[in-house]
Amino acid sequence: MMNKKVKSKNLSHKNSTKHPQKPKLYTYIESGKYKGKKFLLPDLTTTRSTKSIVKHCVFNVIRQDLKNKIFIEAFGGSALMAAEALSNYALKSYAIELDFQAYHIALNNASNLDTNLKVIHADTFEILPKLIENSQNQIILYLDPPFHIRENFSHIYERIYNLLNTLNLNALYLIILEHHSQITTPEKIQNFKKDKEKKFGSTTLSFYRI
Repeated sequence: MMNKKVKSKNLSHKNSTKHPQKPKLYTYIESGKYKGKKFLLPDLTTTRSTKSIVKHCVFNVIRQDLKNKIFIEAFGGSALMAAEALSNYALKSYAIELDFQAYHIALNNASNLDTNLKVIHADTFEILPKLIENSQNQIILYLDPPFHIRENFSHIYERIYNLLNTLNLNALYLIILEHHSQITTPEKIQNFKKDKEKKFGSTTLSFYRI
């Protein structure tokens, strides 16, 4: 009887040390033809999902501009912003994501939505020039880098400015940069001038137009 009791205690101790699975995180497309569609989010330690109020502001500003445009989400995460753009009648949307886990979640989200939502597993700084310079349609470029989450991203803004200043931006219609409010963004990126800036606590949106 004593042996049985010991085994029972050991089993109980073993079970108690198991780590519970992290609950899955979801969000929703908030507007357009796919409104209410559920989207799985990646682990928040690798990506930073855009706040609902920020997303709402972005699409209030650009909704009328999306028709016949390509929308590129340069740091894709779950591909939520690219999906929201497609839901609001963008011609096609791209989400670029380097993190493998986030890429697979975005790919799964896209497969349940629309074939015109393309998810690319790549380094933004390598693939973005090709997408911009080969486009036959005008582009709305959305940049939301994971500035304080991922290793080696501390100088991400400087890398973005340097990249954009070396490219032929003739295909670009609008540049949107989501960034930390403590960051001061340039007044111009090539011929694009900062058109407006919207602040939401620690997050700010900067819009650039010609």
